[in-house]
Amino acid sequence: MSQLNTIVVSTRDMDRISQLMDNLATLSPELEKLEEELDRATVLEPAEMPDNVVTMNSTVRFKFSGSDEVMEKTLVYPNDVKSSADVSIFAPVGSALLGLAVGQQLAWPMPGGTLKTLEIIDIVYQPERAGEFHR
Repeated sequence: MSQLNTIVVSTRDMDRISQLMDNLATLSPELEKLEEELDRATVLEPAEMPDNVVTMNSTVRFKFSGSDEVMEKTLVYPNDVKSSADVSIFAPVGSALLGLAVGQQLAWPMPGGTLKTLEIIDIVYQPERAGEFHR
């Protein structure tokens, strides 16, 4: 993973993700990478979160390098995945999205050991930007 990108996570998201991970018997290699990213994250109170950063329950437009296809997904907790429009924080793509800002790119390991670089195009909805701090 690139150390060039600063990632920003809210205290609320950090606490909830950490609690979910602590409840798992073992961490997969993908979740170990998420844990590494969380360890290096800048942590802010939800009210201080920049409005261009992907947080939990944000709806994000992104694309993979080498592709013109722009995808739109909502980053959710594992139990909140309701449709193909949702991506779990515990899925490789979900882990890669958290904490990135519009315009940032990140190479992230995918199942099978391949690296894919994704780029944040836009944040359609961010709870903190909408004043929703208690989710």
